[in-house]
Amino acid sequence: MTRQVPLFLLMLSLRCVVGQVSYSIPEEMSKGSVVGNIAKDLGVDVKRLKTGKARLHVGNSAEYIELDREKGLLLIKEKIDRESLCKQTTPCAVHFQIIMESPIEFYRVTVEIIDINDNAPTFKRNSMFFEISESAVKGAKFALEKASDYDVGVNGLNRYTLNPTDNFILKHSDNLGGEKGIEMVLEKPLDRERQEHLTLTLTAFDGGDPQLSGTTQIHITVLDVNDNAPVFTQAIYKVTLQENTPKTTLLLTVTATDSDHGINALLTYSLSSNTEEILSLFEINATSGQVRLIGELDYESSRHYQLQVKARDQGGLTDTCNIMFDISDVNDNPPVIDLMSTTKSIPEDSVVHTVVSVMNVRDADSNSNGVVQCFLSDSVPLVIENTSNGFYSILTKTELDRELASQYNITVSCSDEGVPSLSSSVTLTLQISDVNDNAPVFERSSYEAYIVENNTPGLSVFTVKARDADWNQNARVSYILEDSSVNGVPVSSYVSVSADSGVIHAVRSFDYEQIKDFQFRVKAQDGGSPPLSSNVTVKILIQDQNDNPPQVLYPVQTGGSVVGEMVPRSADVGYLVSKVSGQNAWVSYKLQKVPDRALFEVGLQNGEIRTIRQVTDKDPVNQKLTVIVEDNGQPSRSATVIVNVAVADSFSEVLSEFTDFKHDKEYNDNLTFYLVLALAVVSFLFITCLVVIISVKIYRWRQSRILYHSGLPVIPYYPPRYSDTMGTGTLPHVFNYEVCRTTDSRRSDFKYGQPGTENVLIMDPSSTATMQRIQHEKNLLDQPDSLLEVRLCL
Repeated sequence: MTRQVPLFLLMLSLRCVVGQVSYSIPEEMSKGSVVGNIAKDLGVDVKRLKTGKARLHVGNSAEYIELDREKGLLLIKEKIDRESLCKQTTPCAVHFQIIMESPIEFYRVTVEIIDINDNAPTFKRNSMFFEISESAVKGAKFALEKASDYDVGVNGLNRYTLNPTDNFILKHSDNLGGEKGIEMVLEKPLDRERQEHLTLTLTAFDGGDPQLSGTTQIHITVLDVNDNAPVFTQAIYKVTLQENTPKTTLLLTVTATDSDHGINALLTYSLSSNTEEILSLFEINATSGQVRLIGELDYESSRHYQLQVKARDQGGLTDTCNIMFDISDVNDNPPVIDLMSTTKSIPEDSVVHTVVSVMNVRDADSNSNGVVQCFLSDSVPLVIENTSNGFYSILTKTELDRELASQYNITVSCSDEGVPSLSSSVTLTLQISDVNDNAPVFERSSYEAYIVENNTPGLSVFTVKARDADWNQNARVSYILEDSSVNGVPVSSYVSVSADSGVIHAVRSFDYEQIKDFQFRVKAQDGGSPPLSSNVTVKILIQDQNDNPPQVLYPVQTGGSVVGEMVPRSADVGYLVSKVSGQNAWVSYKLQKVPDRALFEVGLQNGEIRTIRQVTDKDPVNQKLTVIVEDNGQPSRSATVIVNVAVADSFSEVLSEFTDFKHDKEYNDNLTFYLVLALAVVSFLFITCLVVIISVKIYRWRQSRILYHSGLPVIPYYPPRYSDTMGTGTLPHVFNYEVCRTTDSRRSDFKYGQPGTENVLIMDPSSTATMQRIQHEKNLLDQPDSLLEVRLCL
């Protein structure tokens, strides 16, 4: 086995490598035999074969060779029979490509199949029969059928031998077609009376080593008296045919003449060829010599055909001629597109001139019929380039943008230059994978939203929305509340934003009177790596709600106070009695409760209380007016204020009236009853206390007398709560009750005073102890030994 080094190795700037290597191997090598070390011959590391997923691309041909990527060897996959593969064509070779990916590289490999002498010459028939007249002259020629040998070159057919050679010898003849024929030449005249039948052996030898041979028998019948052989009018006929010539077409007529007469002049024609396929394409009329086409011609299979025509008379004499058929090409084969490697998806940030596909285009026609031009469909950012003879690469010609087009349907069309032109096409689908090159974009440059105060915490205020032109994870938008503060408080204590939906919720209940508006920023961030984001400003406006009743500024209302105004009896109509002032938005005033609606009125907008008629002596001195201050909200809120008006000419006249304006009539009616009951209880307690104190005094006096008569030292004892009131009293406590009586018993005042005593513990004058005073504030009923002091004010 011989091996040739690589002829060339071309590195393309498009990261697509084309190289070629050739090998020569004999046919019939066993399966698994090594063809060559392709990794070494291409200068490629074996690891590159593995990482590049190297594979053989044979197109439509049978796979005879396989690639061992582990060792970088080309091996015989199927035993190769050169004769089955190439017939008589020389040289015989197997062509294929080695494809590698990441980056895409391919190499062309040619393996020439060397013929071995494995076929012996054979004759189509085992016997040939001749009828030769005895009158045949010396030198008469008899054409013999040639043997065929499927081997080529030196292993092909080499020579013939004829045995015996008593009457005939062999002669080789050359024709214009370059093929050698054999003829049997009469060397010695025949004698039918001496020998009527002759049997000769024709042996064909090839030139191989060892030499192989084949034989056939020649049976000769000697005829009597036919001394003229047929003669063709032309030794060679040449005919040019188009490969699309229809069947049954009459191609030509061959003619031979015989000088004999009668039955010896009747001729028959027959065809012969050393290739059986030719006889299936043509036929000849045995009597007329008309040659017709009975099969389909194919220029791509064979461009030339040669036939031998034999003319035989009835006496057995023959002559031969040759017909040379030249087949002209017709554009009957469209280009064949073979996609060798295709990328289904590329990222949108791929550089310009990235290879997405490599293909091989073949056209079996010849000349201009086999010249192919390929082009791509319109509106795709790709270009096709012819990298070498029959090989094309599809590359990107501009930058890609998935947001403009996520995929391209690429139609590759190839047409030849024949007339009419034939074309074929294939469609590729190229997906553009997404790259995170677009940041989220909010629907608006800023947002304003309104929320009514006193809202429920967690209330949905509104929604911000951002869109991302990317796809899948790169387009998944999350919303984030950016850190900031409002009046020194983190904005997160005011609002929150949903990360998935962008819904903004109120975290607390807002009060318009405390905060009227605030703003913050929301960030929209996609899920890409690295993530992209954008910001938007959101302003929240708090809308006022009527949640505060009006506040009365004047007259001031305080607990227990009495507000009074005086109207002289001489007041004219429209006299300004008082003015009620309120605040909290737009307020209005109206009288709700008034003793005499015909006497007073209040201004709806200014709150001024004025008389609407002349005051008379019949009008009561005390006038209690209730004024409602009402705002204009929905729903409306209000406040009330009571204005006491005295109809009198001097203050002293109404002084007693003002002392108890704040008590209503029902309270005054019940006051007398409670006062009498209290006096009775106090009197009872007072008498009880006197009795108890006198009893205790007598008891102590008796005890002191017993001690005096006993002679023991006297130690004065004082009760723990003993006190000396003004140096004369002995009651431990004094409570003061002040009863003020007026001329009208209904307006009498009964007041409980605070305890007026202090507990005083007086120690022995000779001691150094101090005096303690403890203030006790207890109810009278809890101190049965207390002294009551009653003071009446009339």
